[in-house]
Amino acid sequence: MTAGVDTPDGRGRTGLDRTGLDLTGNPRVKVRDVTLLSSHWYVERSTTYDLQRSDGTWSTQQRETHDRGNGATMLLYDADRETVLLTRQFRYPVYVNGHPDGMLVETPGGLLDDEHEHPELAVRREVVEETGHTIGEVRHVFDVYMSPGSVTERVSFYAAEYGASTRTHEGGGLDEEGEDIEIVELPFRRALEMIRTGEIADAKTIMLLQWAALEGPFSGTRR
Repeated sequence: MTAGVDTPDGRGRTGLDRTGLDLTGNPRVKVRDVTLLSSHWYVERSTTYDLQRSDGTWSTQQRETHDRGNGATMLLYDADRETVLLTRQFRYPVYVNGHPDGMLVETPGGLLDDEHEHPELAVRREVVEETGHTIGEVRHVFDVYMSPGSVTERVSFYAAEYGASTRTHEGGGLDEEGEDIEIVELPFRRALEMIRTGEIADAKTIMLLQWAALEGPFSGTRR
């Protein structure tokens, strides 16, 4: 008996070794076997599949995938004051991989509670928890696979206005999740400079800031 396969794992999941076996969208890919490597909070799998190459020949390949669920993130901006509201928190994975102190400046966001939760609902919840702002109308910007070579996660990107009237909670994250989040308000031009200096090194944040400069709320005011 294996947890996550035929008995529930710590999050009550079973059948985690079946993911991918029913895929039929690409006739050049035939999934042969899925092996569950671990299922703690996230799920690690090794998948063997046949891939038909462009010359018609077939090859058997094996890939490991990291499944942490899908996520959502949001750029909070004040168009009148030309500011953005970001967060700063400690991220161990970047700390252990060369970041000086692991304190990453980011747009607020997080994971969907489950595969059925709508990304907009998830990001609204995360924005309240992290920044204390209950925002109104939101704009869906795009959906992105952030690291498609090994990570299954798809992140939905949003943008919305914030201001004094949207501040409804304290923010700072959830104590029960070990979060200790600082709220950082920056002039938009300063945020762009921080990309160039490396002070902002988070991919989703860079993408949203550059979207805001190219075609978003600051596209006509960045110079």
